[in-house]
Amino acid sequence: MMPAGGAQDVAALDVAAVSHSYGKKRALDNVSFTIKPGSFTVLLGLNGAGKTTLFSLISHLYDTRQGAIRIFGHDIVRTPGEALRRLGIVFQARTLDLDLTVQQNLSYHAALHGISGAEATKRIAARLNEVEMGGRLHDKAHSLSGGQMRRVEIARALLHEPPLLLLDEATVGLDVQSRAGILANIRKLVATRGISVFWATHLIDEVQPSDDVVVLSQGRLVANGRISDVVTQTGARDIGEAFRTLSRAGEIVPTGHGQ
Repeated sequence: MMPAGGAQDVAALDVAAVSHSYGKKRALDNVSFTIKPGSFTVLLGLNGAGKTTLFSLISHLYDTRQGAIRIFGHDIVRTPGEALRRLGIVFQARTLDLDLTVQQNLSYHAALHGISGAEATKRIAARLNEVEMGGRLHDKAHSLSGGQMRRVEIARALLHEPPLLLLDEATVGLDVQSRAGILANIRKLVATRGISVFWATHLIDEVQPSDDVVVLSQGRLVANGRISDVVTQTGARDIGEAFRTLSRAGEIVPTGHGQ
C-alpha cells in the first residue's frame, strides 16, 4: 500500500540541477535525479563524494541556493513544512538522548510532530515492534548496543508516518550481523508498506542488483538507474567493478567486511 503523502505519478524525491559550495570548494555540481515512490534507492559514493552534503540539502539543514529539491512535489524551500512532513531521517551520528528511556526519546519526537497521548503510545509500540525493539521500551538508551540504538532511531524517524525515509551511512561502525539485520528490516518496510528509501553508503555489499542507484563522485552525478543496468552500461562484471570505474581509477572500494 502506498503510504499517505504521495501518488504514484509524483516522484518521491526530485533533485534538479542542485549545486553547493563551501567557500571555493564545490561539494555538489549540477546534480539531478528522481526517486520513484515505493523504491529502495542507494546513494553510492566514496567518503567525500558529496553524500552527506546532499542529505543536508534534502533535509533542509542547508539552504538550497542553486537548483531545486521536491519531496512528493513539495519544494523544500518554498513549502518546507509540507516537504519535511513527508520525510523521515536517520543521520550517521547517533542522536538519542542516552539518559532517557527508549519511550521517552520517542515520545519527545512524537510531541514535536504534534502526536501525543494514546496515539503516540500506539505508534511508538507499533514502530518499535516493526524494528524488533518492542521489548526495550523502558530501557535507558545508554544500555543499548550500537545496532539497537540505530533501530530505535529508525523507529523514531517513522513515527510521523513519512512516505520517504533517508538514511545516511546508517550501518557505519556496526558488525556484519547488525548491518545485515538493519538492512533487511528497511527492505521489508519498502516491500510491505511501500515506503520510499534513499540509503547512502560506500559499502558495495549493501546493494542488490534490483536496487536503483545514484552514484556520486567528487560531487558529480556519474550514474543513475537500476544497478544491473549501470553494471551493463559500464561494461563491468559487477557493481564493485562498476563503482571503481565510475569513481577514481584504482580506488579500493570498501566491501564492509571486517568492520
